[in-house]
Amino acid sequence: MKIAILGFGTVGSGVYEIAKTLKNIEVKKVLEKDLSKINIATDSYDEIINDKEIELVVECIGGLYPAYEFIMKAIQNKKSVVSANKAVIAKYLDEFLKTAKENNVKFRFEASVGGGIPCLAGIQKIRRVENIDKFYGIFNGTSNFILDNMYRLENKFFTSLKTAQKLGYAEADPSADIDGYDVTNKVIISFALAYDGFIKNEFPCFTMKNITKEDILHFKKQGFVAKYIGEATTKGNKYEASVMLNLFPINALEANVLSNYNIITVQSYTMGEVKFYGQGAGKLPTANSIIQDILDIQAKISFNPISIEKKYIYSSNLFKHKYVIRSNEELKGNFERIDKDGNNFYYYTKEITQADLLKLVEEKDYLVVKLSEY
Repeated sequence: MKIAILGFGTVGSGVYEIAKTLKNIEVKKVLEKDLSKINIATDSYDEIINDKEIELVVECIGGLYPAYEFIMKAIQNKKSVVSANKAVIAKYLDEFLKTAKENNVKFRFEASVGGGIPCLAGIQKIRRVENIDKFYGIFNGTSNFILDNMYRLENKFFTSLKTAQKLGYAEADPSADIDGYDVTNKVIISFALAYDGFIKNEFPCFTMKNITKEDILHFKKQGFVAKYIGEATTKGNKYEASVMLNLFPINALEANVLSNYNIITVQSYTMGEVKFYGQGAGKLPTANSIIQDILDIQAKISFNPISIEKKYIYSSNLFKHKYVIRSNEELKGNFERIDKDGNNFYYYTKEITQADLLKLVEEKDYLVVKLSEY
């Protein structure tokens, strides 16, 4: 199969590197502004689109635009597309799948969630047999590196963030990772395969940047480790989802996920809890997932047909959970317990709904942490 790669950065060059080792994939063109990077580079997308020999396009440029236009144009020209771009997939997945079906080609996106971890394939395999009760996990390696660094080395938040940036785990603008946009996108994509529905980012997403060294040490004394968690579940045609810090007991698997690793859990009746662990990003792990999608398309392998026709309504009153709210001022409410540590008050709620939680914190800059049930 002859393919083209859009973008020759970290992931694009990784795809090329692995493809060179395989006999049944040939990279014919690479879309790249800097033509000196590789001898098959072109700066003309039309050259790729008009090449009848190219059957598949790998989109590695990231962001919403021009990625959206490039993906749509490839599909409309009867070329299958593989992408790791969670931002564009979370926004336009319905359009991509519909257009791919109309043009009798495939749109695959395993690498968009969990990088090198085959968690989406795992979800599809479970769905062949039964419904999924819920999924949750550490979907973002940057946020996990920061929290792990704060916990083990007792560093401040921004010290840990700077370390992550120096090591290449965090971008110069880290907002997608620390404010939860990246995890939100991955929850939306995972939800599509787990529940056959396409939701929007209307569920709560709490930033993690409010957590301090003092908070980490306070929770450490209580035997808890903070992790940044995305999760979702359904009940009938309603769903509940969130992106927020969770507290796990020190002996929980999630509490012991170190550095930039991810762990994603899928729960169903006959399987119980299945956990997918590994590198959630990186050049070769992510490229490996992309190559796997290419090989599946080539071999006409589909673990479970992708359908996102079901309609779900977000509800903030579906389930009740316990939370911790940290403030340096006294809050009014019926709390299960209140701890004072230095200048901080830690309010442990009784089991309340997301709606109750949002009323409690309103739009104030409190730290909000869920007491994990897992």
